[in-house]
Parts: sequence; structure tokens; C-alpha cells
Amino acid sequence: MLSSILAVTWNPDPVIFSLGALSVRWYGLLYASGFLIAIKLLEKMFKHERAPENWIEKVFIYIVLAVIVGARLGHVFFYAWDYYSVHPVEIFKIWEGGLASHGGTIAMLIVAWLLSHFMIKQNMFWLGDRLFVPSALMACMIRLGNLMNSEIYGTPTNAPWGFIFVRGGEKFFDVQGNLLPCHPTQLYEGGAYLLLFALLWILYWRYNAGKYNGLLAGIGFVWVFTARFLIEFIKNDQEAFEAGMIINMGQWLSIPFILLGIGLIVRALKKGAVEYHLPQPSGKPTPKGK
Repeated sequence: MLSSILAVTWNPDPVIFSLGALSVRWYGLLYASGFLIAIKLLEKMFKHERAPENWIEKVFIYIVLAVIVGARLGHVFFYAWDYYSVHPVEIFKIWEGGLASHGGTIAMLIVAWLLSHFMIKQNMFWLGDRLFVPSALMACMIRLGNLMNSEIYGTPTNAPWGFIFVRGGEKFFDVQGNLLPCHPTQLYEGGAYLLLFALLWILYWRYNAGKYNGLLAGIGFVWVFTARFLIEFIKNDQEAFEAGMIINMGQWLSIPFILLGIGLIVRALKKGAVEYHLPQPSGKPTPKGK
């Protein structure tokens, strides 16, 4: 009973304002803001390493498209193929919701490889390591967007920090018919991603971890998807087919990324620091040691 008294009653309108049929939502604003902040941080890192100025614009365009398309297709194929296989036109209605972070991650890996092969001419984890740093902060902001949407939250809790999601899709009631507080898993994940961003940022700037090929990405994969795996145990199922599963779809999809991350960390520490030679505006490579 005390936990219900202390719980936060969460009932924000997910729409900031509307102009006719067009609605501006907190989720979209936080998603877009996350992209803009991430690209500014990435630009700072590129300038620090004297990378060509035109790289950041191309990386921004392709990564934005990759994340959106990949996250959408991830939701379609991993979570709701039974529905979308019958209603294929609905796949394009991204504004109606339905994005999966695992799909966005896979798409980012593919685009990072393509950009590295055709534009940057470096090992793909030169870009992958640097992308992961601001991406962790962006992931935090996306979870805040989920919080504003009152979605992707957890099961009922007696903890005093529980949230009563008035607008939530999953409703839990006590014997008197009162809404029960639930775990604000959006904040749990968002907090984990914010801590990861701080760690990667410090490792990059203070300890020059960007020279260990794949180290930052490896730490990122292990941290993000271990947190995701553990938090899923107290999160409501995203789709009906997950009911009764010992570990759900999000957890199954997280395991390969955790293993990938461990492999990247071991490989990076074993190989040690490497020297990158990025092309300069004149077309000449950066002298060794610069």
C-alpha cells in the first residue's frame, strides 16, 4: 500500500501540439534531438582525428536512414511478421509505431561496413567504435521518448519508485480496482545507456581507447545488450507470442550481440593499439604518429 502512495502517477500527453492532421510528439522530438546531438558529438570526434570534413554529412545521412529502416524492418520480421506478411503496405506506416532496436543495430553494422569499405577505407570498427559513443546517448533519449509514450514499461512492483502508467496499454489493478505501479523500465534502460555513454566518452578522450580497434564497440555491445537482457525479465511482453517464453524475443536477439561484444573486446586487447592513416583534404594520408 505504501508503494502505491509513493508511486509516480504518470499521465503526460504524448502529443506536444497538433497542426491539423499533423501531430508533433515527444517521442519524435526526443528521437530527432538524439540524432542531432549524436552527430555533433561525432563531428567533434572526427575533427579531433582530422578526418575529412565531408565524412560527417555522409555518415549522418546514411546512419539516420539505416537506423530508421533497420529498426522498422526489425520490428516487422522479428516481432510481427504474421501481421505484416498479410498487410505489407502497413510496413511503410512508421508513424504508427513499431521499431526494434536490434534491427537498427544490424542496419548500422551493415552501413558502417559499407561506408568503411567504399569511403573511409579503414577497418569498419574505426567508424563503429566512434559511432557507438554518441549512439549510447541517443539510445537513452529514445527510451525517454518511450517513457513519454507510456510504453515498453515493466510489470507491477512494490518498489517506491514505481510508475502508475495511466495511459499505458498494459493495465494492472489491485482488488479495489486501482491501477498498480509498474517498473519504469524505460528509465532503467535509459540510465544504463547514459552510464555507458559517460564510460565510452571518458575511454575515448582520456585513455585513447579509439586506437584499440573494436574495443569501444565491444564494450558497447556487451553493456547495452546485457542490460537489455536483464531488464527484459521485468518488462511486459511486446507481442502476444512471447507469453510463456522462458526468455523472450528481445533476449534471444541480444545474445549474439553480447557474444560479438566479448569477441571484439578480447580481439582488441590482444592486438593492442593500432595507427590509422586517414586521408587529408589534399588526398595525402596523415603522417604516422600525427
